[in-house]
Amino acid sequence: MKNLEINKSSLKLGTYNRKAVNISQEGLIKTEYLEPETPLPLVVQPSVEGLNLVAWATRNRHFIETHLLKHGAILFRKFNAKSIAEFEQFIKVISGELLEYSYRSTPRSQVFGNIYTSTEYPAAQSIPLHNEMSYSRNWPMKIWFFCIKVAQQGGETPIADSRKVLQRITPKLIEQFMRKKVMYIRNYGDELDLPWQNVFQTENKAEVEDYCHKAGIDFEWKGRNHLRTRQVCQAVATHHKTDEMVWFNQAHLFHVSSLQPAVRELLLAELKEEELPRNTYYGDGSPIETSVLDEIREAYQQEAVMFPWQEGDILMLDNMLTAHGRAPFLGSRKVVVGMAEPFNNQDT
Repeated sequence: MKNLEINKSSLKLGTYNRKAVNISQEGLIKTEYLEPETPLPLVVQPSVEGLNLVAWATRNRHFIETHLLKHGAILFRKFNAKSIAEFEQFIKVISGELLEYSYRSTPRSQVFGNIYTSTEYPAAQSIPLHNEMSYSRNWPMKIWFFCIKVAQQGGETPIADSRKVLQRITPKLIEQFMRKKVMYIRNYGDELDLPWQNVFQTENKAEVEDYCHKAGIDFEWKGRNHLRTRQVCQAVATHHKTDEMVWFNQAHLFHVSSLQPAVRELLLAELKEEELPRNTYYGDGSPIETSVLDEIREAYQQEAVMFPWQEGDILMLDNMLTAHGRAPFLGSRKVVVGMAEPFNNQDT
C-alpha cells in the first residue's frame, strides 16, 4: 500500500468530505480519514460498484489486521451491507466464531446467533467511553458495530485511542493504578442491577460459582436471590501483538459517581455503600478520589472522536486499542454488535 495522502482542507468534527486518498493494489477499495489530522478511524470504501464485503475480506485478512493494529479502528462504509447474517459472516471470515456475551454488565438482547443489540439503556442516556469487558480478566480482542437504522438525531458511537488516553493521564496516577489495580464490587438482584441469571446466563447457582472460581471472582450469596461479587483486575494492560500499553479498565464507569446525581442520591439514601449495584475501588479496597476520576474522564473526553452513522456502516475495533461509547439520541436507532477472539489476562 502507498502512504496515505490526506486532504489538507480544514474539516470540523462530524463532517465528512470524501476525498479518495489511496487505491489498493487491486484497485478495489480506497482508504481515507474522516479528518485530516485524525487517523481514527481508517475509512475503507469500495472503489468499484457492487464489491462484496465478505468476499473482499476473505482475500484481505492481512490488510485488515495490519491496519487495525495501526489505527485501532476501521470503518467499512458504502459496501451495501444489509443483513445481520452478512454482518455475522463478515466477522467469521476475519476472526472465526463469535463470542457469547457472558459475565454481562449491561442489558442486551440476542438477535441472531451471537449478534446482540447494543446496550439497551434509555435513549436520553449517554454511555461513557470504555473498552468492552475491561472490568474483567477476560475480554474479546475485537468488537464490531453494524448500523442498521440511524437515529433521527444523535446516537453516535464515539471512539478513543486507548494508547493516547493513557498518555494523557499523569505518570504518578498511572503508577498508582498499576501497583494497586482496580477492584469491582457488584450486587445482583431483582431490585438492584442486572439479575445474576442474566449476567451469567444461567439459572444454576453452581454454574455461577464454577464460573467465579475459574475467573478469580470472589462471591457471596447474600440471600436467596442476591449475589455479591468482588474482583481485582488490571488498570493498565499491554497489547499482546503490538506491545503497547493502554488504559484498560472501567474504574470511572462502574464508580457510583458515574450515575446521575438524583439516582446516586436515591441509592445512597436507601443502601449502604457495599450494597450499591456496582462500585469501584483501588485494588486494596481504598476509595478512588474524585479528582482522580475527573482526570480519567477528562482524558477520555480529550481523545473522543465522534462521527455520524450511515446506514450499512460497519465499525471494527481492536478492543484494547480503542474505547467506545454512545451518545444520546432521538427517534429509533438500531445498531447491533458482535465480538470475537477471546483473550485471558494471565498477569493480574
